[in-house]
Amino acid sequence: MELDALDWALLRELQNDARQTNRDLAAKTGVSPSTSLERVRLLRERGVITGYHAALDLDAAGRPVQALILVRIRPPARPVIEGFREWAARLPEVIGLFVTSGAHDFLIHIAVPDVDSVYAFVIDRLTERREVADVQTTMIYEHVQSRCMEPTSPDRPRSSRRAR
Repeated sequence: MELDALDWALLRELQNDARQTNRDLAAKTGVSPSTSLERVRLLRERGVITGYHAALDLDAAGRPVQALILVRIRPPARPVIEGFREWAARLPEVIGLFVTSGAHDFLIHIAVPDVDSVYAFVIDRLTERREVADVQTTMIYEHVQSRCMEPTSPDRPRSSRRAR
């Protein structure tokens, strides 16, 4: 699906403040409220907008310590990988989970209250699983996250050929 300049403007504004009114969104993007409403509805229907979420400050939420944990699974069979993925994604410490290629099968991003909780997560949660063959942990000193996705190439946003 190709996004045009208006789509990107709406997405940029919603990523900065998803709680703003449609009237404010329309004013900031230079379109009528009805156009804004319809375009946002289409972005949701096409799956570009998947939801609206509250961004949390991990320190204020009592989870100031973050780590990235690489996990290798054996045997590397689809049911084993899928079972581990479903189990790990439900753990309360996990704030991100990536199924990866290369030497490891997963990269797990956790946020916990303290360093002892990282150790407990690895020893008491991960290594208790029979399919876990290897674990490598990296502590995170600082996490800088982009809050706003922009078009990826200089020639974007391109104008869409679809009727408006």
